[in-house]
Amino acid sequence: MSDCIFCKIKDKEIPSVPIYEDDKIYVFRDADPQAPEHVLMIPKQHITGLDAVTAEDEPLLGYMLAKVREIAEQLEMTNGYRVVINNGEDGQQTVPHLHIHILGKRKLTWPPG
Repeated sequence: MSDCIFCKIKDKEIPSVPIYEDDKIYVFRDADPQAPEHVLMIPKQHITGLDAVTAEDEPLLGYMLAKVREIAEQLEMTNGYRVVINNGEDGQQTVPHLHIHILGKRKLTWPPG
């Protein structure tokens, strides 16, 4: 999608600090971190959010969730981490491209917001 900021980031039209990339996903540092370690994982395929996921997307979402552990290990989040997917306006999704927040390296409080 040409006007999506995350599509522009994965296409390297907007700079980011990459953490991991393969043919399915791109992981980069959040520009407004909410924890000492805060990265975003996006699918390279444009999916607006969880409400737009179809049965065809299930393998991709499973792949993304399985990769979270690898990313957390790479970033040495040895004492735990939080995984967040915001969806829709009330869920505080600010970019209409499915993304997973991975936060860690401090004790995270609950409830989050």
